[in-house]
Amino acid sequence: MNEYLKSFNLFTDIEINDFLKLSQTTLLKKGDLYINNNKICDSIAFVKSGIFRSYYFSNNDDEITYCFTFPNKLLMAYSSFISQKKSEENIQALTDAEIISIPKAALEDLAKSNSNWLRFLKVIAEKEYVELEKWIFNHQKHKAQQRYLDLITTQPEYIKEIPLHYIASYLGVTQRHLSRIRANITY
Repeated sequence: MNEYLKSFNLFTDIEINDFLKLSQTTLLKKGDLYINNNKICDSIAFVKSGIFRSYYFSNNDDEITYCFTFPNKLLMAYSSFISQKKSEENIQALTDAEIISIPKAALEDLAKSNSNWLRFLKVIAEKEYVELEKWIFNHQKHKAQQRYLDLITTQPEYIKEIPLHYIASYLGVTQRHLSRIRANITY
């Protein structure tokens, strides 16, 4: 977490220690939910270890996986976090995981007392927007095979830990189609 916060080039060691004093480390088991839909996301977490998937339920009650979160990334139901309205999404640990979280209220108190934390929140908002836009463009411009190649290229050490039906859902294809895609790729 220290290195992650230092990467923003905003904080002193004292500011990072103040943040860490307000944070809490939580261990999640494979299958545990970090956030349930219809609950308000009232914290932001840093994934120290583990893999998470974000999913929602379609009109047919099918689970649609739309995001994976890997170590050294932030984890939250962002629209619920900023609006403080019930989340539409679920965030589930796909492996045993360790997260470091801080309540929204504590982070807002930091932002009121120190403009560096306000800048941090602005950067997070910008990153979330860029990731959303990237996801939309990626899903509209590229075929499932290219999206799969992107996933295995950017996260090769973790991809084997994600069940194939979640990857198929993320790509918007059936498991059978994913099998064909995988058969056409030489590793």
